[in-house]
Amino acid sequence: MTRFIFITGGVVSSLGKGLASAALGALLQARGYKVRLRKLDPYLNVDPGTMSPYQHGEVYVTDDGAETDLDLGHYERFTGVACRRSDSVTTGQIYMDVITRERRGDYLGATIQVIPHVTDAIKEFARGDLEDEDFVLCEIGGTVGDIEGLPFLEAIRQLGNELGRERSLFMHLTLLPYIPAAGELKTKPTQHSVKELQSVGIQPDILLCRSDRDIPVEQRRKIGLFCNIRPEAVIAALDVHSIYQVPLSYHREGLDTEVLRHFGMLASEAEPDLSRWTGIMERVDNPEGSVRIAVVGKYTSLLDSYKSLAESLTHGGIANNVKVELDWIDSEIFETETEALMRLEDVHGILVPGGFGERGSEGKIAAVTFAREHKIPYFGICFGMQMACIEVARNMAEIKGAGSTEFGPCAEPVVGLLTEWSRGNMRETRSAEGDLGGTMRLGAYECHLEAGTRVRQIYGEERIFERHRHRYEVNINYRDALQGAGLVFSGMSPDGVLPEIVELPSHPWFVGVQFHPELKSKPFDPHPLFTSFIEAAVEQSRLV
Repeated sequence: MTRFIFITGGVVSSLGKGLASAALGALLQARGYKVRLRKLDPYLNVDPGTMSPYQHGEVYVTDDGAETDLDLGHYERFTGVACRRSDSVTTGQIYMDVITRERRGDYLGATIQVIPHVTDAIKEFARGDLEDEDFVLCEIGGTVGDIEGLPFLEAIRQLGNELGRERSLFMHLTLLPYIPAAGELKTKPTQHSVKELQSVGIQPDILLCRSDRDIPVEQRRKIGLFCNIRPEAVIAALDVHSIYQVPLSYHREGLDTEVLRHFGMLASEAEPDLSRWTGIMERVDNPEGSVRIAVVGKYTSLLDSYKSLAESLTHGGIANNVKVELDWIDSEIFETETEALMRLEDVHGILVPGGFGERGSEGKIAAVTFAREHKIPYFGICFGMQMACIEVARNMAEIKGAGSTEFGPCAEPVVGLLTEWSRGNMRETRSAEGDLGGTMRLGAYECHLEAGTRVRQIYGEERIFERHRHRYEVNINYRDALQGAGLVFSGMSPDGVLPEIVELPSHPWFVGVQFHPELKSKPFDPHPLFTSFIEAAVEQSRLV
């Protein structure tokens, strides 16, 4: 029997509903249950694929090619359960589906309304494409009170009634601010948030209260009285120094116990096996050293743009039992400040991540040159691989006009627009004049690794599958010239047309990948490329 847990948020945004959902999923897993996590986002975009990273943070890509909210990254990192296209839905997708059905005549002449047609479509999503999961956790994006979220709240209210209390639970995340002048935590914002939720017909069963300190018994009792729940169901979501401490913290506060009590499942339960998380925290809290990594990007003013990347570097540190200190550098400063490259002298590794557009590209190329000439471990991801190929073309292969057609016409298009490619037995095509949304090379693709190369040694396999999100590729016509200059094409698509990985054997550690390995890394299963990169950074730290 599948049980549904609906997670909502109130008071302010960015309280951490995604982390709360992921941590609860991990706790239920630790008790032996099979879980699935889903995100219902109220914005009108079909997906976040066309949004600026400054608007919505990173775009997380699933194996089946869905562009989704970054919270799905938390879901995968905490549970190891691969998310699918069916685990993310937006208002835009719902309305597109409803309108398409109306145009086909599926509604048999009915007047199309939010209730029941839109809410029915949301409920179909929540209950669809399930297997034998014990728990499905559905996070509702936004904050209670937002007008765009009302259809989703109405849908989960209906679904809760249809399932009954034995199969549904409502968890509400709120804020308990501490007012120094008053010397106490204030419960009124939580009371008002619950009242707003109750006004749409939803009574929360558990309150998860973000706080920077313990919640006194009297405050819990007061919240319980005003919000119509048991004081034991008022759970403190305390601030912690690492997100991987959240499952342990929530367990100590009794979150998983309250969930099982609600479903009448507590009597036969033993303590969960949390050894995975205690082991991770042991390494996080007691590193044997530290390394400093420069991340040279163009969206560094909003670090959520690189959420999975930052976590993957942390995972590489966990694998090597070191702390990874990140120096976020805007690549544009290397184009405007002559002395800016001095910031890279003391780092132990340089990483150039993905990105779009010409802005800051020359600064990224300058960072590649610095890493190559100073023998500092270099990791180029997607755009970072493309800039590495352009740098090698210009400075090692003497192709002075090397550039990318992404920035406009150029004399030597070392990087060009990808117009067709193979996906299994299918051929996919795109055009420069087509829609932007959902038209990139998206999702998991196969890559063959060349024998005797660094990446073959790192992976220990001949065939790998990694997730992509890009529109431009390194031009295979320049392969001979680049390899003649010393750059090895160590990973290729199965048809041998698309370069997937390049490396410089003459360098201590210089690897560029067209895909996004950060999307598959987990704290308990660090991605081998990040593990190897941080290992190289540790070696570099011993030299300086």
